[in-house]
Amino acid sequence: MADTKWGEIYKELGAKPIINAIGSVTMLGGSTPIEEVKEAMDQADQAYIPLMELEERAGKAIADMVDVPAVYVTSGAGSALALASAALMAGDDDKRIEQLPDTTGMKNQILIQTRQRYWYDRCLEVAGAKLVNFGTEDGTTREDLEQAIGPDTAAVHYYAVEQSPDVKILPLEDIIEIAHGKGVPVTVDAAGQIYPLELFGKYVRMGADFQCIAAKYLGATQSVGLALGTEEMIRKISKQSFIGYEGRRVRGIGRPHKVDRQEIVGAVAAVRHWMTTNHEERLASIEVICQTMMGPLKGIPGVDVVMMDNIIGHQPFGLQVRIDASVTGLTAQEVVVKLKEGDPPIWTRVREGEDFIILHAFGLSKGEDKIVGERIAELLR
Repeated sequence: MADTKWGEIYKELGAKPIINAIGSVTMLGGSTPIEEVKEAMDQADQAYIPLMELEERAGKAIADMVDVPAVYVTSGAGSALALASAALMAGDDDKRIEQLPDTTGMKNQILIQTRQRYWYDRCLEVAGAKLVNFGTEDGTTREDLEQAIGPDTAAVHYYAVEQSPDVKILPLEDIIEIAHGKGVPVTVDAAGQIYPLELFGKYVRMGADFQCIAAKYLGATQSVGLALGTEEMIRKISKQSFIGYEGRRVRGIGRPHKVDRQEIVGAVAAVRHWMTTNHEERLASIEVICQTMMGPLKGIPGVDVVMMDNIIGHQPFGLQVRIDASVTGLTAQEVVVKLKEGDPPIWTRVREGEDFIILHAFGLSKGEDKIVGERIAELLR
């Protein structure tokens, strides 16, 4: 690396820093806060403030910016899901809040489409809720949902993936109509649905009671998320939070979900920047990074590299690198391993069910795009 101080703080601890070509993933640190966020956090560090007041003011500022009724800053999107599920079951009943995760006497079932089960739906179970599938792997009908809703149904959950819509699932519009017709709330995991800007808060504006967003994708710290929703839903979420635990002296499940005052202010700065930045310039700069990675890989026998054209969500563009092992002598997975063994290590991956390496620009610092492309080319020539 050109910067001799690169990763030195980690090396002093005996840990090995890496070049992140995977993108915004939790296990690699998630995000690099933008300058506006770091400046806001530094200013917030200069004074203390009652966090109940700060959450209320920060939430209103963000809600106004994204045109939703209310917002609460949480300890990541997963925390928002966990607190929302607690709010759905215990509401604002302090005795029930302290009873969780024991859900005796409460509606405790959250319905989710069988085709929509995903890695992070586990967060909904933390407070004691039970996930109940409806529909099948072949698809979901309106009747499937109507029949699934029962006396123990606390909510219906929907996983929003605008980048690759599933035509076999029941659309959110239908879920909201059916669920609300039976007096059942609707929640949405929209962690990465932040661009185009009309996606930011879209599901609450459609009528969902709650949705979450991972603020790391906006340039905030990895450990911050946003709960967006109706005023009633956000009020109930606030009572489950670590602030409710301390400020109201009610022992809810949210005590471990702590957020710094600095992070709350940083989240406001991140949303403000995201809603006012020039996204055409942002996308153009990311496209250039991807082209730089792609350059050294072009024309190598047995290697097919294409740039993804998606700009929806949080990680636009990126490269798909397919490798013919009979020509290169290395499989895609072997390339991934060898890159991790290099100096400095480069982290990429072949996702489950796919046969190509994914390269993203999100986690790359200046000059690392060139290093990634050249290192892969060296292995495959």
